[in-house]
Amino acid sequence: MLSPVIAGVDGSTESLAAAEWAAREAVRRDRPLRLVHAWNWHPRQTEGEPANAAQRHLARRVLRQAEERIRSAVPGVHLTDEKVEGPATAALLKAAEQAELLVLGSRGLSGFTGLLVGSVAQGVVAKATRPVILVRTGEEAEDEHFPADDGSPSTRTGYRDVVLGIDLADACDEVIEFAFEEAQLRQARLRVVYAWQPPSAISLGPGDIALVNDPERAEEWQGFLSAVLKVWRDKYPGTEVLETVVEGKASTALVRAASAASLLVVGRLAERPTVPRTGPVTHAAVHHVGCPLAVVPHE
Repeated sequence: MLSPVIAGVDGSTESLAAAEWAAREAVRRDRPLRLVHAWNWHPRQTEGEPANAAQRHLARRVLRQAEERIRSAVPGVHLTDEKVEGPATAALLKAAEQAELLVLGSRGLSGFTGLLVGSVAQGVVAKATRPVILVRTGEEAEDEHFPADDGSPSTRTGYRDVVLGIDLADACDEVIEFAFEEAQLRQARLRVVYAWQPPSAISLGPGDIALVNDPERAEEWQGFLSAVLKVWRDKYPGTEVLETVVEGKASTALVRAASAASLLVVGRLAERPTVPRTGPVTHAAVHHVGCPLAVVPHE
C-alpha cells in the first residue's frame, strides 16, 4: 500500500490552503491524500459527554469542509480522512510516521514579521521524522506557476523554480534527493543556492589570513557545489539545474531566492535534543518565506 500524503486540518484558512496544496502534491506523486484532524478528547464522567459530543461534531464539520474544498479544486485525488485523539502536535507526529510527507498551514503576516507559525507547526517541524511542508494562507494553484504572457495568473504555464538551500559543509543526500524529486515532478528548474561568508580573523588559523581573495574563494565554492551535484545531475538528467553561489548570510539568500519559487527545500538535523530545534537558517525560512516550504529531516 502506498504511503499517503497527509494534511493536518483544523478549520483555519491556512489549513484549508495546506490541504488543497497537499491534494495537488498527492496527484503529482500519484499518492492518496489523507486529511487528519486532531482533537483533545479524553474519557470523562457522564457530565462531560455534552462537551465530547460537541468536539466530535466540530471534528466532522472541519473534515467535511476540507473535503468539499478539495473535491471541488482537485477532483482526481483519492481522498480519505481520519479523526485522531490527543494533543495536536503528538497526534500529527504519529500520523506523519506513516506518511510520504506531512503538510501543515502557516498564517501569513505582512511586513517584517514574516510568517507566524503556530506552536503545533513549530513542534511538528522540529520533531518530525518525515518531510514537513508549510503552506501559507492564501496559497493558490496559480502561485506555483509562471504568469501567462499577459501577466495574469495561470495554471497552464510551467512551474516556477524549486529552490534548494544547501550547506556544503553537510550536504545531505536526503535533502538533495527530495529537491530533485520535487523539481522532476513539476518538470521545473531546480535552483540550488549556497551562501558563504568570508572567514574572520578569529575563525582562521595561523597563516590562513588572506591566503585567497574573495573572488577566488567564491570560485572554489562554485567548483565544490558543482562536484557535489554531479551525481544528482546524472541521476536526474531531465532536470535543469541552476547553481547559485553568493556571498552573505544563508537565510537572506534563501528568502530572496524563494520570492519567485514554487517551493523552497531546506534540511533539518534529525537530532533528539531535550529542546528540539530547527537550526537558524531553517528557522528563518519558516518565519520569513512566502512560498511553500519543505523541511526535510536528515541524519
